[in-house]
Amino acid sequence: QVFLVESGGGLVQAGGSLSLSCAASGRTFSSYATAWFRQAPGNEREFVAAISWSGGKTYYSDSVKDRFTISVDKAKMTMYLQMNSLKAEDTAVYSCAATGFGRDTIVVVGTTASEYDFWGQGTQVTVSS
Repeated sequence: QVFLVESGGGLVQAGGSLSLSCAASGRTFSSYATAWFRQAPGNEREFVAAISWSGGKTYYSDSVKDRFTISVDKAKMTMYLQMNSLKAEDTAVYSCAATGFGRDTIVVVGTTASEYDFWGQGTQVTVSS
């Protein structure tokens, strides 16, 4: 089991910035694919961004591309989401997700929730207009 804990959510005005963190612990793998998803009230869970811990390739949804940046610090086993130019429509509960990969296994980075095995509890981000 991989345990994920998010932090950094809060209330910010439109146009402002927030940085989210996702700290991983527990079972270790040779590499990971990790992602951020979000869910607003009444909406389905939505993919935000993902990153491969093997090579660092990143993926973004069109709605956040050029405003959000996903990154990892392998030494700290922590993933980050820097969110700039926030909009009211970014308001949601943001959750981090992870899938582990063994040695000599190709890391596949998914953009759907079903492709991730481990999830954090979520952190609320509220953007006031």
